[in-house]
Amino acid sequence: MSSRFVAACVQNNATPDVTHNIETSLRLAQQAVEAGADLICTPEYFSGLRTEDGLFHPAAFEESAHPVLPAFAAAARDWNVWFLLGSLGVLNPDGRISNRSYVINSDGEVVARYNKVHMFDVVLDSGPLTESATIAPGDRSVVVPTPWGGLGLSICYDLRFAPLYRQLAHSGASMLAAPAAFTRVTGEAHWHVLNRARAIEHACYMISPCQYGEVEGGGACFGHSLIVDPWGKVLADGGDSEGVVVADVDMAAVTEARQKIPVLDHDRPIAPGTP
Repeated sequence: MSSRFVAACVQNNATPDVTHNIETSLRLAQQAVEAGADLICTPEYFSGLRTEDGLFHPAAFEESAHPVLPAFAAAARDWNVWFLLGSLGVLNPDGRISNRSYVINSDGEVVARYNKVHMFDVVLDSGPLTESATIAPGDRSVVVPTPWGGLGLSICYDLRFAPLYRQLAHSGASMLAAPAAFTRVTGEAHWHVLNRARAIEHACYMISPCQYGEVEGGGACFGHSLIVDPWGKVLADGGDSEGVVVADVDMAAVTEARQKIPVLDHDRPIAPGTP
């Protein structure tokens, strides 16, 4: 297992045009390859997204017919890289859609899937957003072995639920991924704080690609794709425009942080108390 590698986040602004989004994301991914990336991560719904009346409408296909998967499998083989496809809309047999991450290895094989667990059902100043009206939640956590260590998977709103990340860390994750389409309003207030907190709490790297820009139908994404080290230092920030961010990752930093402050070893059950 190698302790050092280069991580990259692609930052795009998805439209409902799937072909255009695939082409844009692959172009940006190639830039990451040219910068030396070994693991390339894309945002939530990077292949297509629109909203309507507070509902999310991602570009969705049955997994066997999804145009993104063969395109990125071929790219993984050609470039000898791993991909975390932040999420795709996947049609289920019951007609509902899963918000699903895929990890593809350098042989072009899908080695992990994760369905977003926590649904973004909120009421912001701009109005309600009800993800659960169109998206089916998942119910399982996923840690995928990689050449560099365990990668714990999550998506966007999951970032607000620290117990998920505790479970991932205790299940072997030394890196945590939170691909997102974080709203501009919540991102300005919470995105950096949450990513740094999750990294610090679990002495893990955080790799969090996020869409930027206006969403067709209403709303806007924050951008600022992040790579954060286990001490909470922001190594890369994508700002608010299209591009790629890369950072050198040294897994020895995880070991060092966990030796200095062994929070995972100090977890204890806590019973509810009375005044």
